[in-house]
Amino acid sequence: MGTELLAPLDLAFWHLESDAHPMHLGALAVFSPAPGVGPAGILDLLGTRAAAIPRLRMRVRDVLLPVGGSAWSVHKEFDVHRHVVRVVLEEGDFMAEATRLAGELMEQPLERGLPPWQMYLLSGADDGPFAVLVKLHHALADGMRAVAIGAGIFDQIAAVTAASGAGRGAVRRRVPVPPRSWMPGPRQVAGMALDRIGEVGRALGVGASVVRASRLDLHVSTALTAGSSGTRRLATAELDADVVQGIRRAEGGTANDVVLAVVAGGLRRWMLGREEELPGADPRALVPVSRRRPRATTGTGNRLSAYLLGLPVREPDARARLRAVRTAMDRNKAAGPLRGAGAVAVVADQLPPLVHRLGAPLAGSAARILFDVLVTSVPLPRSALSLGGCPLSAVYPMAPLARGQALAVALSTYGGRVQVGLVADGKALPDLDRLATAIEEELAELRSLIVPPAAAPSPAPVPEECLDRRTVTTAPTV
Repeated sequence: MGTELLAPLDLAFWHLESDAHPMHLGALAVFSPAPGVGPAGILDLLGTRAAAIPRLRMRVRDVLLPVGGSAWSVHKEFDVHRHVVRVVLEEGDFMAEATRLAGELMEQPLERGLPPWQMYLLSGADDGPFAVLVKLHHALADGMRAVAIGAGIFDQIAAVTAASGAGRGAVRRRVPVPPRSWMPGPRQVAGMALDRIGEVGRALGVGASVVRASRLDLHVSTALTAGSSGTRRLATAELDADVVQGIRRAEGGTANDVVLAVVAGGLRRWMLGREEELPGADPRALVPVSRRRPRATTGTGNRLSAYLLGLPVREPDARARLRAVRTAMDRNKAAGPLRGAGAVAVVADQLPPLVHRLGAPLAGSAARILFDVLVTSVPLPRSALSLGGCPLSAVYPMAPLARGQALAVALSTYGGRVQVGLVADGKALPDLDRLATAIEEELAELRSLIVPPAAAPSPAPVPEECLDRRTVTTAPTV
């Protein structure tokens, strides 16, 4: 892998970063222990597999042309041990301590002179559970690409990658590629010019829709916005994926509609629990949409647009909240990802590099005008995963905070559970754990309203003398 210019949207993420607003994605992967596997072996395995991922050897450097541009290039002095480190947790509740420490580590920006990523092995007792915190700069990858890159550490993915890589290497040796001139020919220049004209035309159309969608509705929900303290707090929640699907089957729409409604209801519960007045306007969520084609192998940069969704926190009925979310998302999908203020990323993808370099501070401050909270879903492989034979039990994704905003919500589904990662400004939302609890309670209420428990006959009494030799299991009702 040689030198590669940063795509415009990647460059925007690179220049949006500040000490108080690091622009890295994250994931906290939690593993169950396996016999004979200790932290030292896991740390060595992480380093070996991370070093084998070509993308993780790339760093950003400035270039002369285009003006204001930057490029990815291989870091010739790459040392994986600067990127993969172990942090020993204090004794106590493992998950609580890992979550607390992950929040503190998410505060720290990545070193810009090095490949922009970091992995931390968070472990306590040698024979206990452990977690891996992965940080990837948003310029390096969007959510789908981040999963593809980070998945290289797992046993199942690493084995397949190694096997297919060897095969591709053999093919490349047998089929030489003719040398290319770095100068484009006349036909290429003409084609590039026509493509650029088309891109500018599309950008103007998208830009006009952004202005139309945002200029008449400039509002800020004070419950979710705050001056940045530079601190980060992490909280996690878990939702039963079968319950989410049961609600979807009963009400229609998508599973994503259900979780968005659950987030809206959780925010309402949390705001009321704080004894604060509900906002005068529903807070707006930015819901990212990938423009990457399924199973596409080309393109390494960010390929994003987004929908804007008013989270109906003022609606007191949980079922009505779900229907409001479904209606709004249907309207967004009918318009497509190139319409509305959420398509601002598409506009950014058409701007020249110098605009991103000079205009990043202004663009960062404008985020709070467009939306109040980020709510994103991160796709994960459906198969069971492990690291060094230790089974993966949960993955909590984490999204960066936009300037002036206090909360970002990320969700992923693994092992029959929807795992929710909440990232907040530590000083603005010290009660983030209460929001996590409120989200779980909201799903329970929605289930009770839409999918009531099926009537079941009372179990026959069990003789006392048999109680210590019999296990009674109850299947969950969806």
